[in-house]
Amino acid sequence: MANYSKDHLFQLVKSLSKAEKRGFKIYATRSSNEDAKFIQLFDALDKAANYDEDQILTKVKGIKKKQLSNLKAHLYKQILVSLRLININHNTDIQLREQMDYARILYNKGLYKQSLRILDRIKEIATQNYRATLRYEVLVLEKIIESQYITRSLRNRAEELIGQTNETLTSLNEYSSLSNLALHLYGIYIKAGHVRSEKDFKSISSFFKKALEKIDTSNLDFFGKHYLVVSHTWYSLIVQDFLSQYRYAQKWVNLFRETPDMLTIEPIWYLKGMHVLLEALFVLGHYKKHEEEIKKLNVFLLSPPNKADENFETLGFMYLYTSRINSHFIAGTFSEGIALVPELIKKLDKYAQRVDPHRILIFYYKIACLYFGAGDNKQCIFYLNKIINYSDPRLREDIHCFARILNLIAHFELGNQAHVDYQVRVVYRFLRKMNDLNLVQKEVLKFLRNLGSIKHNNVTEEFIALRERLLAINKMPFQKRPSLYLDIVSWLEAKISNKPVQDIIKSKFKLR
Repeated sequence: MANYSKDHLFQLVKSLSKAEKRGFKIYATRSSNEDAKFIQLFDALDKAANYDEDQILTKVKGIKKKQLSNLKAHLYKQILVSLRLININHNTDIQLREQMDYARILYNKGLYKQSLRILDRIKEIATQNYRATLRYEVLVLEKIIESQYITRSLRNRAEELIGQTNETLTSLNEYSSLSNLALHLYGIYIKAGHVRSEKDFKSISSFFKKALEKIDTSNLDFFGKHYLVVSHTWYSLIVQDFLSQYRYAQKWVNLFRETPDMLTIEPIWYLKGMHVLLEALFVLGHYKKHEEEIKKLNVFLLSPPNKADENFETLGFMYLYTSRINSHFIAGTFSEGIALVPELIKKLDKYAQRVDPHRILIFYYKIACLYFGAGDNKQCIFYLNKIINYSDPRLREDIHCFARILNLIAHFELGNQAHVDYQVRVVYRFLRKMNDLNLVQKEVLKFLRNLGSIKHNNVTEEFIALRERLLAINKMPFQKRPSLYLDIVSWLEAKISNKPVQDIIKSKFKLR
């Protein structure tokens, strides 16, 4: 992965497209100011491969080191202003904020009726686009004007503003409560993944039920309905109710498909919904529906309803490649899936500044699983080590835990029994520390630990016995999680029948 500087200005400059750089230059030189020092600084940063202050000072003539901080702050502001001007025609929120600024200026000038006229227009658009926060800001300024200056029939106007304010505050409260709930549940999933026990299930279920009881869901606007569905989706995922996850993810996506205007305004939330829907279909093994939704996602990415920005492109790349890899997992076509890896690694490098570490860890794990399924255990271990050596093992604890289990199995496949014997104890301690030692992991670790002492002619019998124990565990509540990350049963069946893992999974796929 590329090693990008953490300097915020340097990151901003490097994130600019050619059109945005050209737009900045036009904006910055609007007063024939081509030689301004902040433009020289921009050019120096644009051409630099890495951020090096000493090198920059030699390229930007006439400034001292103590002046550089102020010059950087000025350039940063100028770039943001130019980006705002470039994007204003493509973003409703920016347009409305600009109009809000104009209304405030007119109010300060004493031009109250002109200010109210603009505020009326903003409020109408904000209402149409479910922007309750901005609508509330408009109402606050309207009430200030109406309470200080006689502009209309105050009696009727006062009742009207009070009614609109109460209605907006109700929407804001519901929106805030439901968005907080959705974020809280998502945070739980990112940190710990799925529930591990009856105790975990009761805890999260009680929390979810009590949170919903406090919220009136009888008369929700678009975003209220959206966050309610999102909350149910995350809850279903956490408690391993994957059929419910699919149903709520479908509602999430349908909410946008039935309200096309919101696809233009909030394409990112639609993308996220598509991703969650595809993940649910993957877990359920619905290959045909999964492929249909991938096609829809690809069409949406190629023809977005509005100008595609960097955020849209980054998330679109992540969700599309995740789903493409998952297709190979469902069908057992691991060798074909490996063809995706070089292009995926290039894109991860390209989007390195924008892809969060959690997502990168997941990609590494999926790539490792592709190589494992294809029988390339060395490459599998290479990508697993990127997870194992990551500085914070508490980011996606579940991924860290299963990466270590798969790493042991891959070393076993390579015949590194001495390494396996030592690492079993290390992994056991790690899993205990993470509080993630489930029944499947206990059985696999015990099996690998004892494998060296098993006679060669009895190995197949041990594989069969382990398979039977794991199949029994898979039927237990809250024990579905291990099979989502690693199909150990298929690996055992491959060992028993002396066939490649992907052949076993392919045969299961054909039977389905």
